[in-house]
Amino acid sequence: MNKTKETFVIGFALFSGFFGAGNLILPPFLGFNAGGDWWIVAIGFVISATVIPLLAIFAHARLQGTMLDFGNKVSPLFSLIFCLLVYVIALSLPVPRTASVTHEMAIQPFFGTSPLVTSSIYFLFVFFFVMGRNNVLNVLGKILTPLIVIILLVIIAVGINSSPAEMNASLYEKPLVDGILEGYQTYDALGGLLMGGIVVISLNLRGYTSFALKKQIIIKSGIIAALGLFLIYGGLIVIGAFYNTQFDSSVTRTELLSGLSVKTLGNIGTLFLSVLVALACFSTAVAIIVGAADFFKGLFKESQLAYTVTAVVSCVLGVAIGQFDVHYIINVALPVLMFIYPLTIVLILLNLLPEKYASRTVFRAVVIVTVFFSIPDFMQYIIPHYKILPAQKLVPLARYSLGWLLPAILAFVVANLLNKSRMKSKEIN
Repeated sequence: MNKTKETFVIGFALFSGFFGAGNLILPPFLGFNAGGDWWIVAIGFVISATVIPLLAIFAHARLQGTMLDFGNKVSPLFSLIFCLLVYVIALSLPVPRTASVTHEMAIQPFFGTSPLVTSSIYFLFVFFFVMGRNNVLNVLGKILTPLIVIILLVIIAVGINSSPAEMNASLYEKPLVDGILEGYQTYDALGGLLMGGIVVISLNLRGYTSFALKKQIIIKSGIIAALGLFLIYGGLIVIGAFYNTQFDSSVTRTELLSGLSVKTLGNIGTLFLSVLVALACFSTAVAIIVGAADFFKGLFKESQLAYTVTAVVSCVLGVAIGQFDVHYIINVALPVLMFIYPLTIVLILLNLLPEKYASRTVFRAVVIVTVFFSIPDFMQYIIPHYKILPAQKLVPLARYSLGWLLPAILAFVVANLLNKSRMKSKEIN
């Protein structure tokens, strides 16, 4: 396969791995609530669900190792704990959610089967594809992604061209922040860490040895995936906003997406949407489990047994948690994401910087500060009626659940100034 074709296949595979359950049901609902402010929430959503994941792919292109490399400068133990936490979250929440969404939107309306039957059959197929590791990128990039994109573009194009003239006002007081926080629910920043690792390993398996060539392919494929995500997210947010007078305010995320498919494509829209949901969810589940299995295989000295055991455990966990409805899984995930997302973002950004601005001291300072200031955001979603302490009110952006942001930037600046001061002292002495 020539380099250009390889790049596009990997880019499509990345898009397919990113684009799962949350990526389908979250943007239209965000636009629905935003109304005329749809473009503001779109900016926020794209920041956390497209830009940050793309930067994660860029960081992988620079490191070309495993996910452990992202946190090693803090300490190997921290990096191992962070990676394990990311994989536990990924396998416990977004993977089962793919089965839950598939059941609610693609299976139950036609067959009326129980969630247990759906998730059991679903993860049996997922396991089969995960075990065919060498063909994963080709299946995702050549087959599933084109089908997903074609169906989505048809729904979006028809929706924009035939949308109602009126639009309800926004329900959001801080649309940019709401867009950013809703983007957390896509898990795309975590997905960037997972998917980047899959691409690095896949290129190695395909015989690529040149660091520069692999870097070029990873970066270009990441840009292709990000452009696809940007267009689809923007389109879904737009039609959610344009049709927000056509649905009751109590509509759920899945009901809204189903309703939009019917209003844009008629009765056949339900069938199109069912195929779309099944493909998008399935591709994401396969990609995440492959990433986890690759990680544990590497952790246990390239043990194929570790790969197989991880795949089995992941699929069994998916069947068990996939019994819950989508709304419940989303609510459970929110506090976890409020803690892990800020940490993920700072690790991605630090790994993109030149060594002179991202020493071990800088890594440690920024990570410690980020963890400390993320705890209140986490607590707000864990403890009912949690009240922000007076000291927390002094932290900029704390009331927007972004209290970690400015302290992390300050820690970065101070740590670099201290490093620079030490270097000058050594030169003088």
